[in-house]
Amino acid sequence: MVYGVILLLFLLVYYSFFIVDQQTVAIVERLGKFNRAADAGINFIIPIIEWRKGSLSLRIQQLDVMLETKTKDNVFIHMTVSVQYHVKPEKIFDAFYKLTNADKQIESFVFDVIRAEVPKMILDDVFEKKDSIAIAVKNELADLMSDFGYDILKALVTNIDPDEKVKAAMNEINEQQRLRMAAQEKGEAEKILIVKKAEAEAESMKLQGIGVANQRKAIIEGLKQSIENFNQSQSITGVSASDVMSLVMMAQYYDTLKEIGAKSKSNTILLPHSPGGLKELATQIRENIITGNLAAKNIHDEP
Repeated sequence: MVYGVILLLFLLVYYSFFIVDQQTVAIVERLGKFNRAADAGINFIIPIIEWRKGSLSLRIQQLDVMLETKTKDNVFIHMTVSVQYHVKPEKIFDAFYKLTNADKQIESFVFDVIRAEVPKMILDDVFEKKDSIAIAVKNELADLMSDFGYDILKALVTNIDPDEKVKAAMNEINEQQRLRMAAQEKGEAEKILIVKKAEAEAESMKLQGIGVANQRKAIIEGLKQSIENFNQSQSITGVSASDVMSLVMMAQYYDTLKEIGAKSKSNTILLPHSPGGLKELATQIRENIITGNLAAKNIHDEP
């Protein structure tokens, strides 16, 4: 009998004390009615009259909600929204008794908000404005869950996953855009090269023209000097200017043949001819010069 009483007292003492972990509160009811929230540490309850109903964590918790929805341009996507929340210490009663399953309630609200916001956007905007979607989820949840004793700290859109075919199409579009840009840049580069080459050729031709003009001027001066030297020479008689011109042209003729023969890849075509034809060519040049000088003189003499 004595041992039974001792055992009963031991059990009463044993069940009268309990320990609550840090950042946790225990719900204590008395005769089926909420009495108090026991804080972390050792706590005492009256046996038989009071008992521990349950507990709530005051730590920040995260709930990952995965759902499927449709965008404005009829693309179905899978999204993951992470909601961070915790129980308000001053509303422990509401958090424990008003909701049977807080996670399910939060998940339902996230579904509702996402499926109201995303169908207003095209797929590209969903990626660009995911922060605004997260803010809309947080604001909506904060107002609703506050009445149930929960504080919503943050909502994050952590994943947006379109169908594989859609992603492949998006990558193809991006690739083609980049190829078009590359082609445009290549075309601009080739255009610049062509323009610069044309400018260089024009400058080269200009310089060549100046060189040819100077060459002709030097030739004329040399011919003039040669004729004067021949005419003034006492030791040479019977030589006319036409003879000197023929001699000079003959020298140039052989110099030209020498230049052509020195080039291994020359594309010059030589027609059958004889050096004697140079005299006829010289005569034609001289007659044309004389005719030109007479025409210029007549024009100058006209009133």
